[in-house]
Parts: sequence; C-alpha cells; structure tokens
Amino acid sequence: MEKRQLLIVSRNQHFIDALEEKVSVDFEVNSEQSIHVAFNTALNLLPDTIIFDKTSYTKVSDFRNLKNFKSTHFLNKSYLAVYGNKNDISLLKKRYKTFIDEYLDESTDLENIATRILKVKSNTKCNYWHECFMGLFNLMAQPIVLLQQNNIIEMNDAFKKTFRMDNTNGVRLTDLVNIDNKAKVKTALRNFARGKHMKAVTTTTLLVHNDKLRNAKISFSKLSRSITDQFIMLIDFSGEEYAIDEKVGTHADQVEKCFKENSEMAEFSFTNREKEIISLLCKGYKTKEISDTLFISPKTIEKHRSNIIKRTNSETILESIIYAINHNLVDFPMS
Repeated sequence: MEKRQLLIVSRNQHFIDALEEKVSVDFEVNSEQSIHVAFNTALNLLPDTIIFDKTSYTKVSDFRNLKNFKSTHFLNKSYLAVYGNKNDISLLKKRYKTFIDEYLDESTDLENIATRILKVKSNTKCNYWHECFMGLFNLMAQPIVLLQQNNIIEMNDAFKKTFRMDNTNGVRLTDLVNIDNKAKVKTALRNFARGKHMKAVTTTTLLVHNDKLRNAKISFSKLSRSITDQFIMLIDFSGEEYAIDEKVGTHADQVEKCFKENSEMAEFSFTNREKEIISLLCKGYKTKEISDTLFISPKTIEKHRSNIIKRTNSETILESIIYAINHNLVDFPMS
C-alpha cells in the first residue's frame, strides 16, 4: 500500500528524526526548516499531514504566513497540526483558529504525537473524478465559479483572490453583475439552462473588491445536458478597473439577449447536406476530399461550414461537430 505523506516543519533535527522513526512504516517523511520553503514543498508533495514544531521558532510572527498552508484546494485537504508551548498555542489559536486542525502541547511526548498523526484519517475515500475536476478548477488562472442557477456554489482560488471572497455563503451572480434589474439576469440564466446549447458568451461589467468595476467577457458552459441548472462561468477581464459612477448604465439587455439567442436554438435540425458534410468532417475528410465525394465545389462546402458554425453559435467547426454529436443531430455511420 502506498505510504501517506508527512511534512515536518522544524529546526530541531532531533525532533524530526525521532518522529520519523515512529511513523516511517506508514508515512513518507519530508522536513523543512524554513516555513517559506516548506510552503513550496507542500505544494509539490500535497502531504496528508503537516506538523509545525513551534518550539524551534522564537516568535509567533514567524508563523504569519501559516494560513497559506490552507489557501489552495489541494492543501486544504492536508491535516495541519502545531506543536508548541501553552502560551504560543494560545496566541496561535486567536490568530489562526480556522486554519489549524490540531494543537499539541509540548508536554505531549513523541509517542503520543506519533499516535495522533497515525490516527488522522487519510483522505482516500473520495470521488476520484470530482477531485481531478476540482484540482483543475482551482489551478486555472482565470476566475471561475460553479453556478446553480443564480447561486455561486463553488469558486476557484483565482476568483477568491480577485473578488476578495473566502466562501460562497449567500453569494449570487447578480451580486456581481452591474445591472439595474437583477430579475432579468435570473430569467436569462433559466433560459440558458432550458436550452440545448452547451455554451454562451457575452460581455458585461463586474463588481470587484473595493467597489471597483471591470469590463469582462463571461463564458457559461453546461457541465452536462442532463444537468439543467448547473454550469461553469469563466471570466476574462479586459481593460483597467474603474470606480463606480452615475454614468455606468445597465448591461442586462446584453446578457438577456445572449441567453435568449441560445435558448431559441433549442429546436432545430441540420439540412441533409449539412449532415453529410459533418459526417465526412468527423471521418477526417478535408474540403477537397468532401468536394470530390459530394460533387460540389469547395466554395459551396466552405459556405456550408460557415452556416453550420453560425447556426450552432460556435467559434470553430470542431465545436459545431461536438454540438451535433452531443445532441444526436447527425446519424452515424454514413454509408
């Protein structure tokens, strides 16, 4: 069985060696003396448990960056313990009570510390694909949120940093979109959820921290055709932020128009010629090869390609093909 990972942050080599000896059967042990270096090591190792030996550091201020060890999706899974004297632990509890999982008094002998570490449950009982998705979700440099209709139910690390938010409690998309009538956005989101199209893109103005506004392109993508009310929103900012003033108008019409166009696409079908072209594209045929097969000019084929992209509200023919396959709009194989 694969060993779990333990990271010890301490300047006391005796403490490190003694603790490693007691847990080495179950843990692969790494250690760092510098807290700054330890953070980078933690990002690389993603340890199951991190233990800080406060007794080997002179000031509580040495631990001012301790909250960083719970600042990402991956490290938030680590069990964070601090070993120190009663006074230091009391101060750390006041400053970092939401980040530290356990405090170990220095009167606790190494045998009991090792026992506590070994008893910490390994985070192995999890949905593998969910963890992979959330890992990628949080590694993305773009601010991204997972929406349940208007409610933000998950935000990635970039979003938290940009909008200065720590949790999703009660946060809604309409809290961030600069509009006068927020009900219109809710209606637009419902229209998008009901439609068959998997993607919608529009521009708007978003409210970021300190009452600043930034122009942005926002992209909505459904996670699945069978899930009608959950989707991802990606944010691409453009231009500098600026302060709110009376001249800023509503962008509700833009958002509503975008989603209305997508919801109106719910019922349509390709022409027989378009189906033939899509089928051949799926087989890897080039324009000239399609022209030879169907006995029509390359120019006509390019016109059909353009119409297919436009009708599926896609940016590339590949997106159109994926759309056609996902919605069973093309019969395969073609004889």
